[in-house]
Amino acid sequence: MIKKPIIIQLASGLEPRPVAVLVQVASQYNSKIYVEDGDRKVNAKSIMGMMTLGLSAGESVVVSAEGEDEAEAIENIEKYLSSGN
Repeated sequence: MIKKPIIIQLASGLEPRPVAVLVQVASQYNSKIYVEDGDRKVNAKSIMGMMTLGLSAGESVVVSAEGEDEAEAIENIEKYLSSGN
């Protein structure tokens, strides 16, 4: 299992469209992927779960992945959340 703190640098934070893209990125991998914000932990492949976090730009989350492609999953999720788009 890999855990990595990531600062959300998307200009709009995790509003519906960026959440949908994040879920698409996470869903490409076989690993179990979670996003943690404080005491809340949700499946990164769940649109509804991700929407409940209501994260803004500049907030820090911990992304964890466990599985055969966990390193690649974390790397690409970090690229997306740090892209500023």
